[in-house]
Amino acid sequence: MGTAANKSLPGRSLRGTVAFLICSVLLLLLSSGQSARAEVRFDVFLGFDGVVPDGSWFPVVFEISNDGPAFRGTVELGPANRNQSQTRTMVLELPTGTTKRFVMPVFSSTAGTAGWDARLLDEKSRVRAESANLRVRKIVQHGLPVTAAMTRSPQGVPTLPDVNQRQSGYQPIIARMQPNIFPDNPIGLEGLDTLYLNPERALELKAPQALALQAWVYSGGHLVVGIEQPVHVNGNEWLRNLLPCQLEGTGTADKHPEVQEWLTRFFNDYEGGFTSEKDPLPTTQVLFHRNNSANPYSNLKPDDKFEQASIQIAKGKLKDGTVLIGTAERPLAITAKRGRGQVTVLMFSPELEPFLSWSNRPWFWSRLTGVPVELFSTENLNYYSSRSVDGVFGAMIDSRQVRKLPVGWLLLLLVGYLVVIGPLDQYWLKKINRQMLTWLTFPAYVALFSVLIYVIGYRLRAGETEWNELHVVDLMPMGERADFRGHTFASIYSPVNARYAVGSEQPFATLRGEYMGNVGAGQEASKAVVEQRDNHFVAEVSVPVWVNQLFVADWWRQDAPPVKFTISRQGTEHVVHVDNDLEVAVSGLLLALEGQMYTLGDVPARQGRDFRFAKSSGTTLQNFVNSYGNGLAGAAAQRQHAFGSTEGGHLPNNIETATAASFISKSNPQQMNNYNGYGNFVAPHGFDLSPLVGRGDAVLFAWAGGYTPIKPLNKFSARRGQRNTMFRVAMPVESKL
Repeated sequence: MGTAANKSLPGRSLRGTVAFLICSVLLLLLSSGQSARAEVRFDVFLGFDGVVPDGSWFPVVFEISNDGPAFRGTVELGPANRNQSQTRTMVLELPTGTTKRFVMPVFSSTAGTAGWDARLLDEKSRVRAESANLRVRKIVQHGLPVTAAMTRSPQGVPTLPDVNQRQSGYQPIIARMQPNIFPDNPIGLEGLDTLYLNPERALELKAPQALALQAWVYSGGHLVVGIEQPVHVNGNEWLRNLLPCQLEGTGTADKHPEVQEWLTRFFNDYEGGFTSEKDPLPTTQVLFHRNNSANPYSNLKPDDKFEQASIQIAKGKLKDGTVLIGTAERPLAITAKRGRGQVTVLMFSPELEPFLSWSNRPWFWSRLTGVPVELFSTENLNYYSSRSVDGVFGAMIDSRQVRKLPVGWLLLLLVGYLVVIGPLDQYWLKKINRQMLTWLTFPAYVALFSVLIYVIGYRLRAGETEWNELHVVDLMPMGERADFRGHTFASIYSPVNARYAVGSEQPFATLRGEYMGNVGAGQEASKAVVEQRDNHFVAEVSVPVWVNQLFVADWWRQDAPPVKFTISRQGTEHVVHVDNDLEVAVSGLLLALEGQMYTLGDVPARQGRDFRFAKSSGTTLQNFVNSYGNGLAGAAAQRQHAFGSTEGGHLPNNIETATAASFISKSNPQQMNNYNGYGNFVAPHGFDLSPLVGRGDAVLFAWAGGYTPIKPLNKFSARRGQRNTMFRVAMPVESKL
């Protein structure tokens, strides 16, 4: 008995050993899998500290650390609801022990309000890390400024006053940004209106970040800098050159009533800006105001504690610009134009006492950042906007191959179908006494009308692949060079269901679909996969059969300006000199100046030309927009209808229409009081040039037919197509003009 038992022990021991080894291997695999997942850190930062502007670009910053084995990763970002929108990707190498950080510009629409999904995949498409259903803190509506701050401490972040209780949904906030995740892509910064920058934190910005910030300023951003120690500015070359003053030391101001006086001084509204020379526009984003809004600043009471406290100020010499607060001998704030943007220097630190405890501090930041005053005084305010300016350019360049069946003919065809399958079928079958044949005649009618509908649709819609481009290029001169900010509107007509390859190799470039505004629930009306390669892109777009699809490529680069102009006054006339360095002529030049629009003429290729005109020879800018922009809303609406008039969905593809669209806010001057859902427009930040003309700049519009400033976006052949470019050049005009 004992012997038999002893003989069985080795078998049991072997089975136990095998089971133990299997369990050990499973545990090892499980732990190694968990360890592998733990070796990858995947952080995603949406917008400006979670604040996102509606209908504009914002940055998504990724930070990926890999402490495990090296692999080739693919980052995917898309709306959590996976609707008709775009998926953005980026491929990158992730060696062992590395941390990589990059920015992906994303266009904001309500497609992302349900959240964003971000995933990191390896070469085998396995998910190595993910962040699902990422939410933004706040989506800022059109007409409200987007403000961020890069402060030394959280306590120094500017604050804003509370708005009217009924307008709590429009409460503006100021986002805090960190230097290490500050975007290095100027397109990603475009949705930002105002940035407060602490010079000490500016020293932490790397060269690409500083370049992006300067490009943002010259494209229309408002940079506010508060001085604590001049050495933080003088030791930073790019910031020192950007400011309108030369700092030389510090001092103390025992009394500073000018700050309170500036805050409570009455101002006049002009499209959200301040019209006097000492109160320049705080932003180039169109901020809509009611003309009868009360001034909430006029009743602010002085803070005795603040007024009696001494404040440390910086001393320096004015290089250019205007004293905003204080006097020329003792400026407390200086402002100056920089391209289409603006730099304001506070000669004191708003992060130190006594300013930090000033009771009117929120109102100071509210006025400096351009918060609309009606938020504090109007109870029934609505920043509703119906459709995007994209629809206007789509109506200009959409293929004319598509012909729409009038609604009357469609109804007549439907009535005919019902008559045939109903009374007519019953009548003639009864007359021949063959009612049972309806089992054969009815399918025959369906087949006949199906063929008829197909033939009609084919005759109306069939055609050849067509690709049209219209480049709207803003030139911001900077000495011998200029910043190019391009908006390439591209329309593709497809005779079949197909996917098409597009791409751009500009230093900074990205792609989006047509923004529909509130009419299309804020979604992008397209479906595409956009792969970011460094700071440019390649994409595959899907286009349904017999459909015009609009895409917009936004890009930025620096180069020698191809079109330049100067303006002066000689007696009662203005003299404008235009230099055209292009290989093609620019035609139909228009000039917006002092609220007037002037028609100049043509300039041949590689030549310059002078134009003389009297001030009385122009037409008001509003009348110009009314003349050429009267049909913008109707065309943008018609092109979204499946059935509609043929002419109503198209606009002339010329400089007059494109120029009228450049002042899209003037196409409906009753924006704030008209909510008919038809005439209101929205545009991406900086596209509408009304604030530039409002602050006194001159804007030249030049049309180059058949010319493109970049390589064509399409990477496929199209049987039909056209390409045109409109340059928009803005120049400051001195008051002595």
